[in-house]
Amino acid sequence: MPLSWSRRRMAWTIITTALVTFLVVMIALNFARPEKKLTWRIEHRYAVTDTQFRREMGVMLGPSISGGNRVTALQNGVEIFPAMLDAIRSAQTSITFETYIYWSGEIGQTFSEALSERARAGIPVNVTVDWVGSARMDRTLLEEMQEAGVDVRRYRPLRWYNFRRLNYRTHRKLLVVDGRIGFTGGVGIADLWQGNAEDPDHWRETHFRVEGPVVAQFQAAFNDNWIKSTGELLNGTTYFPALTSAGALDAHLFIASPAGGSESMHLMYLLAIAAAKQSIDLAASYFVPDELAIQAFEAARKRGVRVRVLLPGPWIDTEAVRLASKGTWGRLLQAGVEIYVYQPTMLHTKMLIIDRELVSVGSTNFDPRSFRLNDEANLNVYDTAFATQMTGVFEGDLKSGMPYTYDMWKRRPLGEKLAEKLLRPIRSQL
Repeated sequence: MPLSWSRRRMAWTIITTALVTFLVVMIALNFARPEKKLTWRIEHRYAVTDTQFRREMGVMLGPSISGGNRVTALQNGVEIFPAMLDAIRSAQTSITFETYIYWSGEIGQTFSEALSERARAGIPVNVTVDWVGSARMDRTLLEEMQEAGVDVRRYRPLRWYNFRRLNYRTHRKLLVVDGRIGFTGGVGIADLWQGNAEDPDHWRETHFRVEGPVVAQFQAAFNDNWIKSTGELLNGTTYFPALTSAGALDAHLFIASPAGGSESMHLMYLLAIAAAKQSIDLAASYFVPDELAIQAFEAARKRGVRVRVLLPGPWIDTEAVRLASKGTWGRLLQAGVEIYVYQPTMLHTKMLIIDRELVSVGSTNFDPRSFRLNDEANLNVYDTAFATQMTGVFEGDLKSGMPYTYDMWKRRPLGEKLAEKLLRPIRSQL
């Protein structure tokens, strides 16, 4: 017997309500943070030069610090892309590559061709691209690489059974060639990163080429998400050859993800800031400090530490982040933190320098998303000469930055103030 109109309406209402409830619950779960969360301010106990600081950074954050490394800083696409492509084209045994942004365009096509050529030559080429970050990647580009023999995996594509983890993306930028040469930093594979930061269509970026024993940690970091995506372990001398000294730098690379060690990056930044005795220099493309970070900066200023923070200025790809960020500047400026906003183009550099002794670089943004939701990887280098060199790079960028004062912050438009309050509940998602 056919259902009456009222019963059909009731059935439809029940189904619709169930679907809406399911979606609301799934979205809410995506907003939920991992259970582990730092709640106490880290006190100043020792300097970054103290052996205890290095010991704790190695023990608590994962891999131990290894010596004998060489790290070369590469500025903007004009230096970054040629170095990465040269390494790929010279590969003899293996290539592993993980990135968040991989878009179609000139540089995307160039990378695809270089990776494909090595795969056709019989070199195993394994690539992980984030499903969200590669949304603007033309399917034909993906198919061309796969047809050439490149094993390309899109990290956590949307499926009904993993909707709860939709918010957990890989933001890591890792390239390892022959298990001997590693790259990390902030660059994405997109035309925005080409050029020399000469205008708003070409972003400011820093990336790093690495040789030495620490490259094995790069390879292990790539394996972390490769196993999650494929169930396959990449090992043997093809991926982990014996590595000898290539320089004089002490370094380690560590990873963080919601699946394990979600607070590693947060902890690293807080430990480093708490250890500072003289200076903290931070270049951050996305800067939304939480209460613990703000307290750490305030405590550093009370110790007499000079704190300089360089942030994007008029050019930024996410206006919501700028508004959420600016809402936190008042307390920092009152504490004596110097804030500069970069003028020429989008600043995408991610670099922390402490006391001209420690340099931390990689994929991590200074915001709750990177600290608690994204898969991230950072390289810490412990060396006075290298830190002094990177301080020179930082100060070069400061010359293109406009000082931002507390008076300017107080006079910001009413619309910005209202937007900051509206964005406060969702800061963790920005």
